[in-house]
Amino acid sequence: MEVERVQAIASLSVATNDIPPEFVRSEHEQPGITTYRGPVPEIPVIDLEDGDEGRVTRAIAEASQEWGIFQLVNHGIPGEVIRALQRVGREFFELPPEEKEKYAAAPGSLQGYGTKLQKDLEGKKAWVDFLFHNIWPPTHVDHRAWPENPVDYRKANEEYAKHLVGLVEKMLVSLSKGLGLEADVLKHAVGGDDLEFLLKINYYPPCPRPDLALGVVAHTDMSAITILIPNDVPGLQVFKDDHWFDAKYVPDAIIVHIGDQIEKLSNGRYKSVLHRTTVNKEKARMSWPVFCSPPGETVIGPLPQLVSDEQPAQYKTKKYKDYAFCKLNKLPQ
Repeated sequence: MEVERVQAIASLSVATNDIPPEFVRSEHEQPGITTYRGPVPEIPVIDLEDGDEGRVTRAIAEASQEWGIFQLVNHGIPGEVIRALQRVGREFFELPPEEKEKYAAAPGSLQGYGTKLQKDLEGKKAWVDFLFHNIWPPTHVDHRAWPENPVDYRKANEEYAKHLVGLVEKMLVSLSKGLGLEADVLKHAVGGDDLEFLLKINYYPPCPRPDLALGVVAHTDMSAITILIPNDVPGLQVFKDDHWFDAKYVPDAIIVHIGDQIEKLSNGRYKSVLHRTTVNKEKARMSWPVFCSPPGETVIGPLPQLVSDEQPAQYKTKKYKDYAFCKLNKLPQ
């Protein structure tokens, strides 16, 4: 079955200055109507080289409680490593369609090039194409899903993965300490060194009606934590205090999302952020989220240290793979 890619639909839509009806969101979702237009509170920006470790830990914990998302500057991943990752991803999406289709995800497989991901209850489509593949740990990497063109795609992704492992570890330590726990508790709870890093490259082509379409619909990530690099075209929106707010683009920052598993482990003290993506009329937006998720058999529920008579467990304890199945199929947890 031939899948129509959004990139192809976008090039036709520019000529007509319109988009197919299945991309037009209902009024309760249209960004033109639902984006907050007043003064916007800013997502916390945290400097990892602050020098005061206690202050950094508190800032991360507060942002995770209040927002479920924050931006990191001076995060320790070299600029050239990030630029190489972005360049090879962009070059892949600029290849001819037949070259990209060599990496089309097989039915039932998550890894590979694709367009449609989740069931949409209203039958609508999102304005995005993507590429998925694991980048860590090495035992979970299947290079058949990695493009061979551009030629340095593999090198750029491996280099980024090596740096990312240390950053994720730092985040888990800070999040643990922010809950008043020992430094290694959260890392251990999400699978230790078996935590799986799944890279998704999102490609949102220019869209003639950005007021009507969404690149990714409102969702929380089912991961433990998500680390995201955007390009310089804004589009991330966060839901807070009953409003959709634009996330400010901070050059060279890395965005950290708290995912569902950390919310569960923290018994609701940290919030899994509800977010979505808007699209741009003139420019392609791209982002590189890495979903850091426990192995499927890992059992996740509120940490016993955070459960008491005053603070009863707010979430069911279950295997991560069962949680993921329910979430992807829109079944009750």
